[in-house]
This record gives sequence, structure tokens and C-alpha cells, in this order.
Amino acid sequence: MLKLYDYWRSSAAYRVRIALNLKGVPYTSVPVDIRPGVSEQRDQDYAVRNPQMRVPAIRSDARISGQSLAILEWLEETHPAPSILPDAPWERLQARAVADTIGCDIHPLNNLSVLGALKDRFGADEAAIADWYRHWIIEGFTALEAIAQKRPHSRFLFGLAPTIAEICLVPQMYNARRFEVDLTAFPRLVEVDAEACELEAFKQAAPENQVNANSST
Repeated sequence: MLKLYDYWRSSAAYRVRIALNLKGVPYTSVPVDIRPGVSEQRDQDYAVRNPQMRVPAIRSDARISGQSLAILEWLEETHPAPSILPDAPWERLQARAVADTIGCDIHPLNNLSVLGALKDRFGADEAAIADWYRHWIIEGFTALEAIAQKRPHSRFLFGLAPTIAEICLVPQMYNARRFEVDLTAFPRLVEVDAEACELEAFKQAAPENQVNANSST
């Protein structure tokens, strides 16, 4: 059985949980507490397993790899049904582009390591850090909303089933609400998020439903 090194509020780990659930792949969650002041991802035992010292990481047999988007692609290759990519090549490109906008543009700028650097190296207070966080979500969501509005209307962004786009969107919407981002300007993203969150695979992956969800922020 796969092992997922996981933190309940990590949006990157949240993505992988959703994909595993959608594909019906059984796994065991191994909590790694990444909160500042705890930072279990920097413990020697975990650093040996995953030199990047981040979550998530996935273990298959004796092999371990990190990076959520790479894990999603690996899951698609090793467990192709149901697919988390649209059928047509151009649609696949666009779905990946949506995922990358979140995973490569929005999320890295709001990662705990970046927020910690803003505080420790540049003296940003909590209000400034929250403003920074909201700014990059709004910037990315503005682009994604424009893309979504141009697409034919359907249940999800790329048809009747969720794809890698929703797998990345839903955790980022969770973050947006946590940091009180005004989502009024993003009605299509809100609509798609609501549809996805009705699915059992997304419900089971939600942060509040994880075994370590009672830990502090």
C-alpha cells in the first residue's frame, strides 16, 4: 500500500489526497507536522527520506518521491482509470495550465517558507503577510476566472468529470477562504469548487477530515 507523507492543511498534500481518492487508490497517511516551531519535515529521519524536506511525499515499496504535481502525473500513469486529464490533447494542455497556474505561480509564493522569510528576514507583520497572501491568490484567480469564462459551460472546467484542474483549484479555494479573500470576482471558480466539493473523493480529502486536523494552524 502507498504511504503519503502528509499534513492536513498542506494544499499540496490535499491535491494528492483528492487524486488518490478519485482513482480509488488505497494509501496510508503518515502525518508530518510542518508548523513553524515544530517543522517535523526538517527532522533527520524525514530529511533522509525526502531531501526536499517538504510535504507531500509518496512512498511506493522502498521508493519515495516528493512534488505534488509530479505525483499526480505518476498516479495518472500508474492508475490511468479514471483519468484526471481530459481526452483531447489541447484540453489536456489547458487543464495542466490551470493546475500549473496554481501549483507553480500562486502556491510557491504563499508557501510557509516564503511567509517565514517575509517575517524573519524582512520584518513583515501578520497584516502584511496576510495582504501578500491574498494578493497572489487574487492575481492568479483573476487569470483563471478569465480562462474559465471563455470555456463552454459544463459541470466542471473541462467537462462532466473533475480533472487535475479541480484537484488543484479546490485546495487553493480552501486557502483563499482561510485568508478571507473576497471571491465575488470569481463566480465560475466558486461554482466549480462547489460542484467538486459535493463529491465524496473531495470530501474525504478535505483538511477537516484528516486524522491530525486538531493540531494548531
